[in-house]
Amino acid sequence: MTRRSVSMHCILFLLLLLKIKCVFSDSDYLIGLGSYDITGPAADVNMMGYANMEQVTSGVHFRLRARAFIVAEPYRTRIAFVNLDAGMASQLVTIKVIERLKQRYGELYIEENVAISGTHTHAGPGGYLQHILYLVTSLGFVHQSFNALVYGIEQSIIQAHENLRPGSILINKGELLDAGVNRSPSAYLNNPAHERSKYEYDVDKEMTLVKFVDDQWGPVGSFNWFATHGTSMSRTNSLISGDNKGTAARIMEDWFERKDCRVSNDVESHRRVSSIITDPHDQDLMEMASSLLSTGGKTVTRMSSVAKRVRSGFRHADKPIFVSAFCQTNCGDVSPNVLGAFCINTGLPCDFNHSTCGGKNEQCYGRGPGYPDEFESTRLIGERQFKKAADLFTKASEEIQGKVDYRHAFVDFSQLEVTINGQNGGSQVVKTCPAAMGFGFAAGTTDGPGAFDFKQGDDQGNPFWRLVRNLLKNPTEEQVRCQRPKPILLDTGEMKQPYDWAPSILPVQILRIGQLVILCVPGEFTTMAGRRLREAVKTVLKEGSNGREFSVVIAGLTNSYSQYITTFEEYQVQRYEGASTLYGPHTLSGYIQEFKKLANDLLSGQTTDPGPQPPDLLHKQISLLTPVVADMTPIGTKFGDVILDVPRFSKFKKGTDVVTVQFRSANPRNDLMTEGTFALVERWLEGRETWVPVYDDDDFCLRFKWSRPFKLSTQSTATIEWRIPETASPGVYRITHFGSAKTPISSIHHFSGSSSAFVVDKVREPLQEECKTGSPIGTAFIDVSDDVDKEMALALDGSFLGSSKLEVKMANRIARSVAYPNFKGCRHCLNMIMKRKCYNFNRTCGGLLQPRTASWISLIEKLDAKVKMEKAEAEKQS
Repeated sequence: MTRRSVSMHCILFLLLLLKIKCVFSDSDYLIGLGSYDITGPAADVNMMGYANMEQVTSGVHFRLRARAFIVAEPYRTRIAFVNLDAGMASQLVTIKVIERLKQRYGELYIEENVAISGTHTHAGPGGYLQHILYLVTSLGFVHQSFNALVYGIEQSIIQAHENLRPGSILINKGELLDAGVNRSPSAYLNNPAHERSKYEYDVDKEMTLVKFVDDQWGPVGSFNWFATHGTSMSRTNSLISGDNKGTAARIMEDWFERKDCRVSNDVESHRRVSSIITDPHDQDLMEMASSLLSTGGKTVTRMSSVAKRVRSGFRHADKPIFVSAFCQTNCGDVSPNVLGAFCINTGLPCDFNHSTCGGKNEQCYGRGPGYPDEFESTRLIGERQFKKAADLFTKASEEIQGKVDYRHAFVDFSQLEVTINGQNGGSQVVKTCPAAMGFGFAAGTTDGPGAFDFKQGDDQGNPFWRLVRNLLKNPTEEQVRCQRPKPILLDTGEMKQPYDWAPSILPVQILRIGQLVILCVPGEFTTMAGRRLREAVKTVLKEGSNGREFSVVIAGLTNSYSQYITTFEEYQVQRYEGASTLYGPHTLSGYIQEFKKLANDLLSGQTTDPGPQPPDLLHKQISLLTPVVADMTPIGTKFGDVILDVPRFSKFKKGTDVVTVQFRSANPRNDLMTEGTFALVERWLEGRETWVPVYDDDDFCLRFKWSRPFKLSTQSTATIEWRIPETASPGVYRITHFGSAKTPISSIHHFSGSSSAFVVDKVREPLQEECKTGSPIGTAFIDVSDDVDKEMALALDGSFLGSSKLEVKMANRIARSVAYPNFKGCRHCLNMIMKRKCYNFNRTCGGLLQPRTASWISLIEKLDAKVKMEKAEAEKQS
């Protein structure tokens, strides 16, 4: 190659760089978002959260997702943050996700710049953490739960990476007052009075939201952080659910796709087909529904379920999907059961200090806003978070500006030396302890009480349970002194057989995007513990950046899990959170010390010491969960056959009725239906003679329940319940079930079955008020031009326009019935006419916005024939 050609190539290369730079000149950041299904096994697997062995998955309330965002400075640093509809992050899951990302992207995404955080739902499959303490109730490690998480997280990050485009980020904050209360107020009150006086509430009420705006497509997502536990669903629930935060995310994503940023109070998802399907007459609906019978079970492909997913219908290949995540923060002592804790046997409030009823904890339960319906409580707390997030999203105006950076380290919290302020004004060095659980841990909380005679606030223990404890591991005197005043029930940090019972090495991480700083913590900080950590880091950042203000949020349950972190004062009380603070009374001080180091390194640009690596215990995992052997149906039946169908000529009312159908099914563990669905509501599309999916098992209104006669039975049943939402359009519907069956030779085949069709009708409620004329409000006086119109109008007497009952009267004749010049009624009715609310009724022969059907034409022909016959008879007589 000649020197001239080299020079030309250099010039072309420089021009190319300049051109690329011009692409990003309007934006400081590249932003990308992604979302993927992580629902996991919907049968047989113990749920993670309440540690209740009887709480085993048996269906789906709505699906779980991993939602990710990536922010990068062009040609420079980037970070990735993933929010999981899961109980918490897992160190083992994080390790394997990073391994996969390195195989795909090299050193682009590493443990230092990737954060994986859990919402803390207590209604997701367990068995995916690597330490024994968290695997006891799940009968060991559950590979399906683990694999679903690892794969789903990886796919969400891949989507976000592929969606990276120039964009901007806005931040907004606001108070949400009615979505969380302190469930351990006696412990909170043990904090210094002068510190408590700084805050108006005993829980954090602030929501912080970031809004991602693509330069071309506009808003593409939002992530927010707000403190409330994922315990709206109780310890007796067995349906997989994202709880209140998953609910909020589903509502907000549907709201954006539907309304294009216009706030709506409607909780149920708008169906994509409602606006293109007309409302036929009731008689036509019934005739149509009665002719569409159950299909019976049939063989289908795996992709049939995926293809029928409702939300895949509005995902445009040329536009990023909208992703909204409701992330967890310092929720340690914050309950969504905002009505308070009461004794279920007496209805009286529980004991303030110990949350007991007559000295027993089993009767003390918190009540959500929808009490006694936990599904309604979940919806309400989710909707409250959504409404605040939608308001912050709509009003966001402060733009995030500044560098993208991160720091990360592993810390051994079992023996960490911590420098704290001494009692006499100096400083002293203390140490954290190997992990241990106190007696108050076994008492549970008002969100999910424990069993036996344990109670919160127990700083003594009792001889019987000490004897039981000693059979497992008798703690050393040094450990007892270190953990004091916690009476040790389980000395998990010193229990090593068959492998580690609890973690000792934990990750601490800071992510920075301009003035937003995210503190990634591997546990549940209480309200005051979180406040102290935030303030400590904020002080370091402000002092090291010439007084610049930062928005500091805590991302709880991130990258790993180590239970609770209380203040030193709360620890002394030994309620559930203090008894579950693993590393002793100075745990919080240890976190503050290590995060201040990270903050200083972040500001100075210094490299952070990575610390000791945590173990990878995948090869040591033990699983005692019984595998699926085979699925069978009774002789003469097939998988997908309907057992309990809707009655023929069924008509259901939207907003009030529940449709229930049962199918012969198979174990959902055979195929998790990832990015698919087990349950589907379809609507008949008249004119195209086809079924259109309108609701699936990712909708709040549709519940998939799986059951079998006894534990090892090869026969099972799927029950699908559709609570018809107010937003459902009248029409003909059916319910469909998808599943997969395992044969005795271990092959899997997929099947589906559909119910008979049924009609969803309008809600028809009599009006409560009457106007001064004595007629029901909503009366329409219709002018007619001939006898046929008269008969047709009179036939509509007593029918409904929307929710208004119609009373048809005859007025003076005019050529066109488009107004009511001779109407004399009350002011309300006059206002209705002025607003032309009845115009469509009059214009379209009764408000039915559709082409005239065969039955309608037949009615006209009969009336016309009757009129002609009467005229002929009259002429004959004359």
